[in-house]
Amino acid sequence: MKKILAVLLVFVMVFSMAACGGGGEEGEGTIKIGWVGSITGDQAVFGTCESNTIKMLIDQKNAEGGLLGRQLEFVGYDVKGDVNETINATKRLVSQDKVAGIIGPNASNLAIAMAGVLTETKTAGIATVATNTKVTINDNGELNPYSYRVCFIDPYQGSVAASWAVDELGYDTAAILYDISSDYAQGFRQYFVEYFEANGGKIVADESHNSGDTDFRAQLTNIKEANPDCILIPGFYKEVALMAKQARDLGINATLIGGDGWQSETLNEMGGKAIEGSYVVNHLDDNDPAVQPLKELYKATYGEDATVELNAYMGHDAFELLCAAIEKAGTDDPEAVAAAMTEVTVEGLTGTIKMSPEDHNPDGKEAAIQMYEYDEATGLAAPVFVKKYSPAN
Repeated sequence: MKKILAVLLVFVMVFSMAACGGGGEEGEGTIKIGWVGSITGDQAVFGTCESNTIKMLIDQKNAEGGLLGRQLEFVGYDVKGDVNETINATKRLVSQDKVAGIIGPNASNLAIAMAGVLTETKTAGIATVATNTKVTINDNGELNPYSYRVCFIDPYQGSVAASWAVDELGYDTAAILYDISSDYAQGFRQYFVEYFEANGGKIVADESHNSGDTDFRAQLTNIKEANPDCILIPGFYKEVALMAKQARDLGINATLIGGDGWQSETLNEMGGKAIEGSYVVNHLDDNDPAVQPLKELYKATYGEDATVELNAYMGHDAFELLCAAIEKAGTDDPEAVAAAMTEVTVEGLTGTIKMSPEDHNPDGKEAAIQMYEYDEATGLAAPVFVKKYSPAN
């Protein structure tokens, strides 16, 4: 009987350990770092750079001895910019792959979509450049308890852009051309309008388009008739390049203003002279000496022709935050790692990263204003740092 009880006891212990799920037993095997993003689709440039960066940083960390005496392992999925793919990938990462936490995605709508799975499985997700407020605070005004991000948010980004237009450039009128299906664009637009109008500006045209559109001449014709001082384009690099070229072809000379979705070598090439003199709100100055070691490592790893996007820097900061939380927790158990997220501080490439317990956004991050300059010799435009900036009021 004693032998039977002993066997049963062992069986119960083994079953209990298997049922716990999560990141595996402490000190056993690799610590798995999850990632979701778009390697195919319209934002493939962002996703490819971000995933490459995380892989590179994992290799570097492993060469230094790993974390908690264990090696790290990258587990990532290409979600193709699709909400359902993102939800399914998140489920696989937590239930099948048993990651310690998830880095990504870049896009707000995808980060919003995965929040329910993160909450249900008590696994931290660290969005990189997902700026919509709903990523961490849901429609009911409640905190998504396992959703975090390392970027500033749309109310801040929109108000910075509007403040720059009104208070620094002295503009009185503005037009908007935005993707009506994008959470990112809608949030950016909303807070730009609120600040711009509250501080004496007037929105003279408010035009929208659908995701995937390539011809914006009808909307731009309406904007031209309104004759604004500036045009807010809260979009991504490919559509921005098309809009800018079509606007200039129509004789529109208004200053173009955008945000972090512009940041890409692809825009520099496609936009060229059409984006000369445009301003963007960004997360950092990519010419800052502090970020050069990462750029150099990236090119040494992936080739001198490899482009280093904004996502490299944001991915770096998200990775460092997750590593700090794992070390603080002393385990790769997802729930323990998530609990440590608000207890650590990381000196990132985009600023000091300290998660607010109230909204899971990084406290106190400033924006960087950049202006695009055009090089006649190369036919390329490039953003040049102007200044660190916060809204005037």
